[in-house]
Amino acid sequence: MSSSTVGVGADDLVTGEAVALELPAAGIALHALSGFLDVTVAILALMIALFVTPLITQGADDAVFGAVTTVLLVMVFVVLPTSLETLTRGRSVGKFATGLRTVRDDAGPIGFRHALTRALVGFVEIWLLFCVPALVSGLVSSKGKRLGDHAAGTYVVRERVHLSLPPPPMMPRELAAWASAADIARLPDGLAMALRQFVMRAPLLSPGSRAAIGVQLYDEVLTYLAPAPPAGIHPELVLAAVIADRRRRDGIRLRRDATLRRRLIPADPIDSPPR
Repeated sequence: MSSSTVGVGADDLVTGEAVALELPAAGIALHALSGFLDVTVAILALMIALFVTPLITQGADDAVFGAVTTVLLVMVFVVLPTSLETLTRGRSVGKFATGLRTVRDDAGPIGFRHALTRALVGFVEIWLLFCVPALVSGLVSSKGKRLGDHAAGTYVVRERVHLSLPPPPMMPRELAAWASAADIARLPDGLAMALRQFVMRAPLLSPGSRAAIGVQLYDEVLTYLAPAPPAGIHPELVLAAVIADRRRRDGIRLRRDATLRRRLIPADPIDSPPR
């Protein structure tokens, strides 16, 4: 297990402890169920629109009837899904029922542009082409993306999933003073992941493999430490100290950034509680 063999995928998110996370993408079955519910809602809305159109255009000529019909169709197929996904930050009736949400490729909440793109492409791939392109795209995509997701830079995730992480390594007491004063440079993502995985899984390795991997990782990490750890300290304790201190410093940085962000950026009205 070397740092060169433990990498971070292009679609992974990396926490401050160098844990690669990938939000659980919705499976094709949940996609289909959610889509079926959304299509059902759209058909009901379309039926209501077709019922209302003659009442609105009663006595009008064909041009007015056609214009009103076009406006209502745009409302049902584009405006309604765009507005719903924008206001709910990625949810529709079907997604709400199945516990799904549309997010950006970087796992952030979608905005109007993403929702509009999904709706416009969805009108073609779902309604005009009877869901065939959406189904094929979802089957070949690792994240079950339909064409609208590819165009908008989004994908659908499962919200009703409990994400649990193993407890982070604790700072060895004998290295706490050294770590607080040491200059620990930023580690490459692959190396940081390798350290954490080794520290967490070391008890499961054979003694020979554990010793060899520990020394190899220790030698790689030494180039990022100044001053070097005290002599006579076991390599595994040094690796645990590096991961623990990295987590501590990243926590401080994230809290500082959050405080600065709250001072400079006004609160999102959507997130503000009603008065």
